[in-house]
Amino acid sequence: MNPISAAFTASALLVLASSPLLAQQVQRIEPANWWAGMQHPQLQLMLYGDKLAQCNASLNYPGATLTGTTTTTNPNYLFINLTLASDIAPGDLPIQLQCADKRQTLPYPLLARRPGSAQRQGFNASDVIYLLTPDRFANGDPTNDSVPGMLEPANRSDDSGRHGGDLAGMVNALPYLADMGFSAMWPTPLTENNQSAYSYHGYAATDLYNIDPRFGSNAQYRDLVAKANKLGIKVIQDIIVNHIGHQHWWLSDLPDTNWLNNQAFLTGAAFVGTNHNRSTVQDPYASNIDSAQFTDGWFVDSMPDLNQRHPLLATYLIQNSIWWVEYANLSGIREDTYSYADKAFLTEWGRRLMLEYPNFNIVGEEWSPNPLIVSYWQRGKHNKDGYVSHTPSMLDFPLYDALLKALTSEESWNGGWIDLYEMLSNDHVYADPFNLVIFEGNHDTARIFSLLNEDMDLYRMAISYLATMRGIPQLFYGTEIAMQSPKQRDDGKVRSDFPGGWAGDKVNAFTGKGLNTTQKSAQQLVKTLLNWRKTASAIYSGKLMHFAPDNGTYTYFRYNDTQTVMVVMNKQSEPVTLDLARFNEVLPLGKTATEVISGKQIKLDKQLTVPARGTLVLDIR
Repeated sequence: MNPISAAFTASALLVLASSPLLAQQVQRIEPANWWAGMQHPQLQLMLYGDKLAQCNASLNYPGATLTGTTTTTNPNYLFINLTLASDIAPGDLPIQLQCADKRQTLPYPLLARRPGSAQRQGFNASDVIYLLTPDRFANGDPTNDSVPGMLEPANRSDDSGRHGGDLAGMVNALPYLADMGFSAMWPTPLTENNQSAYSYHGYAATDLYNIDPRFGSNAQYRDLVAKANKLGIKVIQDIIVNHIGHQHWWLSDLPDTNWLNNQAFLTGAAFVGTNHNRSTVQDPYASNIDSAQFTDGWFVDSMPDLNQRHPLLATYLIQNSIWWVEYANLSGIREDTYSYADKAFLTEWGRRLMLEYPNFNIVGEEWSPNPLIVSYWQRGKHNKDGYVSHTPSMLDFPLYDALLKALTSEESWNGGWIDLYEMLSNDHVYADPFNLVIFEGNHDTARIFSLLNEDMDLYRMAISYLATMRGIPQLFYGTEIAMQSPKQRDDGKVRSDFPGGWAGDKVNAFTGKGLNTTQKSAQQLVKTLLNWRKTASAIYSGKLMHFAPDNGTYTYFRYNDTQTVMVVMNKQSEPVTLDLARFNEVLPLGKTATEVISGKQIKLDKQLTVPARGTLVLDIR
């Protein structure tokens, strides 16, 4: 692997190649470039190479000031601090390095931004997100399945191994996603995971500035985003600031003695894993030892926990996230294991991103069924302890949990639809519930169709609910064809290969070849609802009113000045007739509605009969 960051520009590489001293000493510069006209004027460069801490740096460029350098306990790192004027012109910043008796110029690329970059629109409630695991989705380039220098080769027969899915496969699938009605895609992490085993999932990064070559290149990633945008599909990048992989290049020569939490484990101390007690972050009675173990403990011994309290590392991580947004032209970030990182760092991380991109969106993962825990992290929440977040969205795990309970439990005064009704009534604890991401499952949960006991009626209710409820819907790849998995967590089987993504697959979900009746029905349901949703302003910008469950049914409305959508779900094994007078504060009587799933016209007069185990999505305009 090239020791210089793959994103480094050709002009800088030419100078390094002609400078024997720097070719030997400067092995990495991160970030490898920056942009003129960013809102935050400070930029910090991390240089890595033999005894670079002994070098002095200087710079003479209009609008750029080198304000100093910072060193650590490791003599091989030099951090260069720059201040850039708001009107600085793009160009190569001629950073002068004086190392011993040799002086060399290092041209640092300062690029022009895309027009309108700062005003980019993030994903929002008008979008539906398609979550996919790249290694398991589609293999468009078999030549990069196994790559020299990458420790784990492809082995499609291994549930825990790499299967060969890549960026080229994702590009090939873009027309399918657009046709299905998806307007945003979230691939699990694409950055290099050069781990010796179990590297396909992407959550153990070994290089935060480069795409894993088994997926493709940085340039191919940028090309994917551009092609997706042309088809009306936004791209969300999965970013992890909490941890890295234990074979990250830092681990062979850590930048400082406290770069990691519980760093002593590397030299023989006992392993300290996180206790996963996320409530400690806001628990007024939590002990310090429990709070520290939650944030500072490692997930597993192959995922070192990053110390975001280290100011140099904090700046590095913040700049890395901004760099990917600007470089790849992203429309959003999904932040993994959100609350496990230092909370003060998360405030600054979110602030800096939203400073550069005011209309951007970030969704954090806080895996808790408790809305009080999740709401703490959303921007605009007035927390009792004064904590301020700048992260606009969170994954709505409480609603996911309630939806599963509602669909799989018997109706009673305290079970069934009431679980969903009461969970939604907790929206008052959120600063912006309409910006939460709602979902039916993800890469860490069992498949929704299996959890619903392969019951197509319940599946139809789940998909209809996601397509019409407040928030931003997200579907896991394969949900649209009712893919299955064990009910207990089994990551390899949950993240199984998407049929048709590999040459020779007998079933091809992209074309419909070989799909059975259930799969075709599921695919058509998703396609119908998602494409209709694009025309339904009441769904993505309207109000919400729901009515307490009655006789095995649950009814709610989405509405604005021009459209009303009535959704009714009936879990009973017999038809249920509803008295429409109950809903007259929101339902315009005497109108004819279009039932979205079937396309039928239904007159809304005095009563409405809901079929046994049926779902009605009624569009009234």
